[in-house]
Amino acid sequence: RPKPFNRLQVILQHLKMSKQTDSTAEVLLEKRGGAGIITLNRPKVLNALSFTMIQQIYPQIKAWEQDPETFLIIIKGTGGKAFCAGGDIKAIRDAGKVGDRLTQDFFREEYTLNNAVGTCKKPYVALIDGITMGGGVGISVHGHFRVATEKTLFAMPETAIGLFPDVGGGYFLPRLSGKIGYYLALTGFRLKGRDVLKAGIATHFVESEKLPALEKDLIALKSPSKENIADLLNSYHVKSKIDQEKEFVLDEHMEKINSLFSANSMEEIVEKLKKDGSPFAMKQLETLNKMSPTSLKMTLRQLREGASMSLQDVLTMEYRLSQACMRGHDFYEGVRAVLIDKDQPPRWKPAALEEVSDEFVDNCFKPLGKNDLKL
Repeated sequence: RPKPFNRLQVILQHLKMSKQTDSTAEVLLEKRGGAGIITLNRPKVLNALSFTMIQQIYPQIKAWEQDPETFLIIIKGTGGKAFCAGGDIKAIRDAGKVGDRLTQDFFREEYTLNNAVGTCKKPYVALIDGITMGGGVGISVHGHFRVATEKTLFAMPETAIGLFPDVGGGYFLPRLSGKIGYYLALTGFRLKGRDVLKAGIATHFVESEKLPALEKDLIALKSPSKENIADLLNSYHVKSKIDQEKEFVLDEHMEKINSLFSANSMEEIVEKLKKDGSPFAMKQLETLNKMSPTSLKMTLRQLREGASMSLQDVLTMEYRLSQACMRGHDFYEGVRAVLIDKDQPPRWKPAALEEVSDEFVDNCFKPLGKNDLKL
Protein backbone atom coordinates (compact mmCIF):
# COMPACT_ATOMS: atom_id res chain seq x y z
CA ARG A 1 0.00 0.00 0.00
CA PRO A 2 1.29 3.46 -0.78
CA LYS A 3 2.16 5.48 2.31
CA PRO A 4 -0.47 8.08 3.18
CA PHE A 5 0.58 11.52 2.05
CA ASN A 6 0.90 13.52 5.23
CA ARG A 7 -0.18 17.12 5.60
CA LEU A 8 3.39 18.42 5.82
CA GLN A 9 4.24 16.87 2.45
CA VAL A 10 1.14 18.34 0.86
CA ILE A 11 2.06 21.79 2.17
CA LEU A 12 5.64 21.35 0.99
CA GLN A 13 4.58 20.24 -2.47
CA HIS A 14 2.32 23.25 -2.66
CA LEU A 15 5.09 25.57 -1.43
CA LYS A 16 7.46 24.05 -3.97
CA MET A 17 5.10 24.58 -6.85
CA SER A 18 4.27 28.14 -5.84
CA LYS A 19 7.71 29.27 -4.69
CA GLN A 20 10.09 27.83 -7.22
CA THR A 21 8.79 29.73 -10.18
CA ASP A 22 8.61 32.93 -8.19
CA SER A 23 11.98 34.69 -8.20
CA THR A 24 10.51 37.30 -5.85
CA ALA A 25 10.08 34.67 -3.12
CA GLU A 26 12.04 35.55 0.04
CA VAL A 27 13.55 32.08 0.13
CA LEU A 28 14.00 29.57 -2.69
CA LEU A 29 13.83 25.88 -1.81
CA GLU A 30 14.87 23.44 -4.48
CA LYS A 31 16.21 19.96 -4.98
CA ARG A 32 19.14 19.55 -7.39
CA GLY A 33 20.85 16.19 -7.73
CA GLY A 34 21.31 14.78 -4.24
CA ALA A 35 21.25 18.22 -2.63
CA GLY A 36 18.49 20.24 -1.04
CA ILE A 37 19.30 23.89 -1.64
CA ILE A 38 18.08 26.81 0.46
CA THR A 39 18.67 30.22 -1.10
CA LEU A 40 17.98 33.32 0.99
CA ASN A 41 16.56 35.77 -1.52
CA ARG A 42 16.16 39.26 -0.04
CA PRO A 43 19.29 40.91 -1.46
CA LYS A 44 17.95 44.46 -0.96
CA VAL A 45 17.95 43.92 2.82
CA LEU A 46 21.09 41.77 2.84
CA ASN A 47 18.99 38.59 3.07
CA ALA A 48 17.72 39.47 6.54
CA LEU A 49 15.73 36.58 7.96
CA SER A 50 12.00 37.27 8.11
CA PHE A 51 9.41 35.30 10.06
CA THR A 52 7.93 33.82 6.87
CA MET A 53 11.40 32.66 5.72
CA ILE A 54 11.93 30.85 9.01
CA GLN A 55 8.49 29.25 8.67
CA GLN A 56 9.40 27.92 5.21
CA ILE A 57 12.96 26.76 5.89
CA TYR A 58 12.20 24.72 9.01
CA PRO A 59 9.68 22.22 7.55
CA GLN A 60 11.83 21.88 4.43
CA ILE A 61 14.91 20.86 6.45
CA LYS A 62 12.76 18.37 8.36
CA ALA A 63 11.37 16.93 5.10
CA TRP A 64 14.83 16.61 3.51
CA GLU A 65 16.09 14.87 6.64
CA GLN A 66 13.49 12.15 6.05
CA ASP A 67 14.05 11.92 2.29
CA PRO A 68 16.34 9.00 1.30
CA GLU A 69 17.16 10.77 -1.98
CA THR A 70 18.54 13.90 -0.27
CA PHE A 71 22.15 13.48 0.86
CA LEU A 72 23.08 16.98 1.89
CA ILE A 73 21.64 20.44 2.45
CA ILE A 74 23.26 23.61 1.11
CA ILE A 75 22.29 27.08 2.32
CA LYS A 76 23.42 30.30 0.62
CA GLY A 77 22.38 33.89 -0.05
CA THR A 78 21.78 35.89 -3.24
CA GLY A 79 23.04 39.30 -4.31
CA GLY A 80 26.77 38.91 -3.72
CA LYS A 81 26.89 41.18 -0.64
CA ALA A 82 25.57 39.04 2.19
CA PHE A 83 24.85 35.50 3.24
CA CYS A 84 22.44 36.85 5.86
CA ALA A 85 22.93 40.06 7.82
CA GLY A 86 20.65 38.97 10.68
CA GLY A 87 17.06 38.58 11.78
CA ASP A 88 14.38 41.08 10.84
CA ILE A 89 14.98 43.22 13.92
CA LYS A 90 12.89 46.20 12.79
CA ALA A 91 9.80 44.02 12.39
CA ILE A 92 10.29 42.67 15.92
CA ARG A 93 10.67 46.18 17.33
CA ASP A 94 7.51 47.36 15.58
CA ALA A 95 5.62 44.34 16.91
CA GLY A 96 6.88 44.95 20.45
CA LYS A 97 5.77 48.56 20.35
CA VAL A 98 2.15 47.51 19.75
CA GLY A 99 2.20 44.35 21.88
CA ASP A 100 2.03 42.00 18.87
CA ARG A 101 2.73 38.27 19.38
CA LEU A 102 5.59 38.36 16.86
CA THR A 103 7.94 39.23 19.75
CA GLN A 104 7.25 35.76 21.15
CA ASP A 105 6.73 33.82 17.94
CA PHE A 106 9.74 35.09 15.99
CA PHE A 107 12.31 34.05 18.59
CA ARG A 108 10.53 30.75 19.30
CA GLU A 109 10.49 29.74 15.63
CA GLU A 110 13.97 31.10 14.95
CA TYR A 111 15.57 29.18 17.82
CA THR A 112 13.66 26.04 16.81
CA LEU A 113 15.20 26.44 13.35
CA ASN A 114 18.68 26.98 14.88
CA ASN A 115 18.22 23.71 16.75
CA ALA A 116 17.12 21.93 13.55
CA VAL A 117 20.39 23.06 11.94
CA GLY A 118 22.38 21.92 14.98
CA THR A 119 20.75 18.48 15.06
CA CYS A 120 20.39 17.98 11.28
CA LYS A 121 20.87 14.33 10.32
CA LYS A 122 22.01 15.22 6.81
CA PRO A 123 25.33 17.00 6.22
CA TYR A 124 24.59 20.73 6.22
CA VAL A 125 26.82 23.06 4.20
CA ALA A 126 26.53 26.83 4.76
CA LEU A 127 28.21 29.02 2.16
CA ILE A 128 28.81 32.12 4.29
CA ASP A 129 29.89 34.47 1.52
CA GLY A 130 29.57 38.15 2.47
CA ILE A 131 27.96 39.63 5.59
CA THR A 132 27.03 36.97 8.16
CA MET A 133 25.73 38.39 11.42
CA GLY A 134 23.26 37.59 14.19
CA GLY A 135 20.42 35.51 12.75
CA GLY A 136 22.62 34.61 9.77
CA VAL A 137 25.11 33.04 12.15
CA GLY A 138 22.28 31.04 13.75
CA ILE A 139 21.40 29.28 10.48
CA SER A 140 25.02 28.48 9.61
CA VAL A 141 27.33 28.07 12.59
CA HIS A 142 25.55 25.05 14.11
CA GLY A 143 25.75 23.06 10.85
CA HIS A 144 28.48 20.54 9.98
CA PHE A 145 30.29 22.70 7.43
CA ARG A 146 30.71 26.48 7.18
CA VAL A 147 32.57 27.73 4.13
CA ALA A 148 33.94 31.28 4.48
CA THR A 149 35.33 33.39 1.63
CA GLU A 150 37.45 36.54 1.38
CA LYS A 151 34.14 38.46 1.39
CA THR A 152 32.86 36.99 4.67
CA LEU A 153 32.22 39.55 7.39
CA PHE A 154 31.24 37.91 10.68
CA ALA A 155 29.93 39.63 13.79
CA MET A 156 27.53 39.23 16.69
CA PRO A 157 26.78 42.95 17.21
CA GLU A 158 23.76 42.59 19.51
CA THR A 159 25.04 44.38 22.62
CA ALA A 160 24.99 47.60 20.54
CA ILE A 161 21.22 47.35 20.08
CA GLY A 162 20.18 46.29 23.57
CA LEU A 163 20.02 42.59 22.73
CA PHE A 164 22.50 39.74 23.36
CA PRO A 165 24.30 37.33 21.00
CA ASP A 166 21.42 34.88 20.67
CA VAL A 167 20.64 32.14 18.08
CA GLY A 168 22.84 29.77 20.08
CA GLY A 169 25.64 32.28 20.71
CA GLY A 170 25.72 31.08 24.30
CA TYR A 171 26.68 27.66 22.94
CA PHE A 172 29.26 28.30 20.21
CA LEU A 173 30.96 31.48 21.47
CA PRO A 174 32.30 30.17 24.80
CA ARG A 175 33.56 27.07 22.93
CA LEU A 176 35.93 29.09 20.71
CA SER A 177 39.58 29.02 21.79
CA GLY A 178 40.59 31.09 24.80
CA LYS A 179 38.26 33.98 25.45
CA ILE A 180 37.76 34.95 21.78
CA GLY A 181 34.04 34.21 22.04
CA TYR A 182 33.59 36.46 25.07
CA TYR A 183 35.49 39.22 23.30
CA LEU A 184 33.40 38.92 20.11
CA ALA A 185 30.14 38.77 22.09
CA LEU A 186 30.75 41.78 24.32
CA THR A 187 32.46 44.13 21.85
CA GLY A 188 30.73 43.03 18.61
CA PHE A 189 34.18 42.91 16.96
CA ARG A 190 34.02 42.05 13.23
CA LEU A 191 36.07 39.25 11.74
CA LYS A 192 36.82 39.25 8.01
CA GLY A 193 37.69 36.58 5.46
CA ARG A 194 40.18 33.94 6.55
CA ASP A 195 40.03 35.21 10.15
CA VAL A 196 36.54 33.69 10.38
CA LEU A 197 38.20 30.31 9.78
CA LYS A 198 41.11 31.03 12.13
CA ALA A 199 38.71 31.94 14.94
CA GLY A 200 37.08 28.51 14.56
CA ILE A 201 33.75 29.82 13.25
CA ALA A 202 34.16 28.55 9.67
CA THR A 203 35.39 25.04 8.88
CA HIS A 204 36.72 25.84 5.38
CA PHE A 205 37.93 28.78 3.32
CA VAL A 206 37.24 28.98 -0.43
CA GLU A 207 37.51 31.93 -2.86
CA SER A 208 34.15 33.53 -3.49
CA GLU A 209 34.40 33.06 -7.26
CA LYS A 210 34.93 29.30 -6.78
CA LEU A 211 31.63 28.81 -4.93
CA PRO A 212 29.50 28.10 -8.04
CA ALA A 213 31.94 25.34 -9.05
CA LEU A 214 32.00 23.96 -5.52
CA GLU A 215 28.22 23.94 -5.42
CA LYS A 216 28.06 22.13 -8.75
CA ASP A 217 30.51 19.48 -7.48
CA LEU A 218 28.51 19.06 -4.26
CA ILE A 219 25.29 18.57 -6.24
CA ALA A 220 26.99 16.02 -8.52
CA LEU A 221 28.16 13.77 -5.65
CA LYS A 222 26.51 10.34 -5.86
CA SER A 223 24.99 9.31 -2.49
CA PRO A 224 27.86 10.92 -0.58
CA SER A 225 28.76 10.31 3.05
CA LYS A 226 29.76 13.14 5.37
CA GLU A 227 33.39 12.11 4.71
CA ASN A 228 32.96 12.44 0.92
CA ILE A 229 31.57 15.93 1.41
CA ALA A 230 34.41 16.85 3.78
CA ASP A 231 36.95 15.57 1.21
CA LEU A 232 35.43 17.70 -1.54
CA LEU A 233 35.39 20.81 0.66
CA ASN A 234 39.00 20.14 1.69
CA SER A 235 40.11 19.83 -1.93
CA TYR A 236 38.81 23.35 -2.60
CA HIS A 237 40.10 24.64 0.72
CA VAL A 238 43.72 23.58 0.14
CA LYS A 239 43.76 25.31 -3.27
CA SER A 240 42.67 28.67 -1.81
CA LYS A 241 45.73 30.86 -1.48
CA ILE A 242 44.15 34.25 -0.63
CA ASP A 243 45.56 35.69 2.62
CA GLN A 244 47.17 32.35 3.42
CA GLU A 245 50.27 34.01 4.83
CA LYS A 246 48.47 36.62 6.93
CA GLU A 247 48.41 36.01 10.65
CA PHE A 248 45.17 35.97 12.59
CA VAL A 249 43.99 39.54 13.23
CA LEU A 250 43.68 38.94 16.99
CA ASP A 251 46.97 37.01 17.34
CA GLU A 252 48.96 39.84 18.88
CA HIS A 253 46.14 40.57 21.35
CA MET A 254 45.22 37.02 22.34
CA GLU A 255 47.16 37.06 25.57
CA LYS A 256 45.41 40.25 26.66
CA ILE A 257 42.00 39.02 25.48
CA ASN A 258 42.39 35.78 27.44
CA SER A 259 43.36 37.53 30.65
CA LEU A 260 41.16 40.63 30.43
CA PHE A 261 37.98 38.85 29.38
CA SER A 262 38.25 35.99 31.87
CA ALA A 263 36.80 38.02 34.74
CA ASN A 264 33.64 36.95 36.59
CA SER A 265 31.78 40.23 36.18
CA MET A 266 31.53 43.12 33.74
CA GLU A 267 32.75 45.54 36.42
CA GLU A 268 35.83 43.37 36.84
CA ILE A 269 36.48 43.31 33.08
CA VAL A 270 36.24 47.12 32.97
CA GLU A 271 38.55 47.37 36.00
CA LYS A 272 41.11 45.07 34.33
CA LEU A 273 40.97 47.08 31.10
CA LYS A 274 41.52 50.35 32.97
CA LYS A 275 44.42 48.87 34.91
CA ASP A 276 46.00 47.48 31.75
CA GLY A 277 45.94 50.91 30.12
CA SER A 278 47.41 49.76 26.78
CA PRO A 279 46.03 51.27 23.54
CA PHE A 280 44.27 47.96 22.87
CA ALA A 281 42.65 47.92 26.33
CA MET A 282 41.57 51.55 26.06
CA LYS A 283 39.97 50.90 22.69
CA GLN A 284 37.96 48.00 24.15
CA LEU A 285 36.88 50.21 27.03
CA GLU A 286 35.65 52.83 24.59
CA THR A 287 33.68 50.18 22.68
CA LEU A 288 32.13 48.64 25.81
CA ASN A 289 31.09 52.12 27.00
CA LYS A 290 28.82 52.42 23.95
CA MET A 291 27.02 49.14 24.60
CA SER A 292 23.87 48.57 26.65
CA PRO A 293 25.02 47.90 30.24
CA THR A 294 22.07 45.53 30.69
CA SER A 295 23.02 43.63 27.52
CA LEU A 296 26.65 43.35 28.61
CA LYS A 297 25.73 41.82 31.98
CA MET A 298 23.20 39.50 30.41
CA THR A 299 25.69 38.39 27.74
CA LEU A 300 28.57 37.67 30.08
CA ARG A 301 26.35 35.44 32.20
CA GLN A 302 24.78 33.82 29.11
CA LEU A 303 28.23 32.73 27.86
CA ARG A 304 29.53 31.63 31.25
CA GLU A 305 26.48 29.43 31.79
CA GLY A 306 26.21 28.31 28.18
CA ALA A 307 29.79 27.01 28.20
CA SER A 308 28.66 23.81 29.94
CA MET A 309 25.13 23.46 28.52
CA SER A 310 23.72 21.56 25.54
CA LEU A 311 22.60 23.57 22.50
CA GLN A 312 18.96 22.83 23.42
CA ASP A 313 19.38 24.13 26.98
CA VAL A 314 21.21 27.21 25.69
CA LEU A 315 18.40 28.02 23.25
CA THR A 316 15.82 27.59 26.02
CA MET A 317 17.84 29.99 28.19
CA GLU A 318 18.20 32.44 25.31
CA TYR A 319 14.47 32.39 24.67
CA ARG A 320 13.95 33.55 28.27
CA LEU A 321 16.49 36.33 27.69
CA SER A 322 14.83 37.36 24.42
CA GLN A 323 11.54 37.83 26.21
CA ALA A 324 13.24 39.82 28.98
CA CYS A 325 14.62 42.14 26.27
CA MET A 326 11.14 42.46 24.74
CA ARG A 327 9.80 43.56 28.14
CA GLY A 328 12.65 46.02 28.72
CA HIS A 329 13.74 49.42 27.46
CA ASP A 330 17.14 49.06 25.79
CA PHE A 331 16.18 46.92 22.79
CA TYR A 332 13.62 49.45 21.53
CA GLU A 333 15.99 52.35 22.17
CA GLY A 334 18.97 50.55 20.59
CA VAL A 335 17.14 49.65 17.39
CA ARG A 336 15.76 53.18 17.16
CA ALA A 337 19.17 54.81 17.57
CA VAL A 338 21.30 52.39 15.55
CA LEU A 339 18.97 51.17 12.79
CA ILE A 340 16.11 53.65 12.44
CA ASP A 341 16.90 57.29 13.33
CA LYS A 342 20.71 56.83 13.24
CA ASP A 343 20.90 60.28 14.78
CA GLN A 344 22.57 59.97 18.18
CA PRO A 345 23.94 57.33 20.52
CA PRO A 346 21.29 55.26 22.33
CA ARG A 347 20.23 56.44 25.78
CA TRP A 348 20.46 53.25 27.82
CA LYS A 349 18.41 52.71 30.97
CA PRO A 350 20.09 52.03 33.34
CA ALA A 351 23.02 53.98 31.88
CA ALA A 352 25.82 52.44 33.97
CA LEU A 353 26.90 48.87 34.75
CA GLU A 354 26.71 49.55 38.50
CA GLU A 355 23.01 50.32 38.14
CA VAL A 356 22.14 46.95 36.61
CA SER A 357 21.45 44.87 39.71
CA ASP A 358 22.20 41.16 40.01
CA GLU A 359 18.57 40.73 40.96
CA PHE A 360 17.45 42.26 37.67
CA VAL A 361 19.78 40.00 35.68
CA ASP A 362 18.62 36.93 37.67
CA ASN A 363 15.06 37.78 36.68
CA CYS A 364 15.94 37.72 32.99
CA PHE A 365 17.05 34.09 33.32
CA LYS A 366 13.91 32.89 35.14
CA PRO A 367 11.81 30.14 33.50
CA LEU A 368 8.66 31.25 31.68
CA GLY A 369 6.48 28.35 32.79
CA LYS A 370 4.20 27.19 29.98
CA ASN A 371 5.73 29.84 27.70
CA ASP A 372 9.22 28.34 27.89
CA LEU A 373 10.80 27.17 24.64
CA LYS A 374 10.58 23.38 24.44
CA LEU A 375 12.93 21.60 22.06
